[in-house]
Amino acid sequence: MRTSLTTLFLWGAGSVASVVCAKSCSYGDDPQIIAHTGEPVGTEKMYNGVNLYISKPSCKSPKVGVLYLTDVFGIQLAQNKLLADSFARAGFLVVAPDMFDGEPAPLDFDTPGFNATEFTLKHGPNATDPILAKAVAYLKTTGVEKIAATGYCYGGRYTFRVLAAGGVDVGFAAHPSLLEDPEILAITGPISVAAAETDVMMPPERRPEMEALLLTAAQPYQFTLYGGTSHGFGVRGNVSDPQQKFGKEGAFYQRLGGLMLGLVARCKGL
Repeated sequence: MRTSLTTLFLWGAGSVASVVCAKSCSYGDDPQIIAHTGEPVGTEKMYNGVNLYISKPSCKSPKVGVLYLTDVFGIQLAQNKLLADSFARAGFLVVAPDMFDGEPAPLDFDTPGFNATEFTLKHGPNATDPILAKAVAYLKTTGVEKIAATGYCYGGRYTFRVLAAGGVDVGFAAHPSLLEDPEILAITGPISVAAAETDVMMPPERRPEMEALLLTAAQPYQFTLYGGTSHGFGVRGNVSDPQQKFGKEGAFYQRLGGLMLGLVARCKGL
């Protein structure tokens, strides 16, 4: 059974040396960190016209905030909230903005009245970038010292965009969709990418192109391909299938590993 097919690590020694992990929040292989089922534990809050799903860690003063950027199913999808809660249990203050103003895509794209092309055009960069800027502004009011973006599918593209804009310090993107070459080249910090083996949005021939662009961008990067997975596995992978479960959980810990490599210790006063 295949698991990770290809892993490229080009995180510079300087990034590793900058990490101080003493007195951080809980972190590790504790299976209780990741929740695949159950009730979300975060809360929602309006900030400057944007609805935010907020999940807090147990420590009192988290040093790092996570900007959680959803797939097209939005914060309304339980799996997105549960994954945000999982990052909070790992010690981060998590903020997930409603990127679709209460109108995410339906789980069934064949739902009468839904037009995927119109949806994509309506929620392009001109509409989405200002939402993310407000979410970043909120995170900066909380006292966090660093901000990481983690995005999935649609949100994966915007991880690159917000990293290029300098709004966050480090990024993670799982099976990003609609990502354009200039958006890859424009990043200003470390990026970690989790790719699916089968993905019409990132077919096999696109992967080496992305790696070449990441090299040109000259930022520390990680690119990992998960065997036996398809587009959406980072959030909606079928955890009853061993390979998909490995992929979903592997991508989660890949994100945590990137945070440990690219950022300072996460909580103070512990």
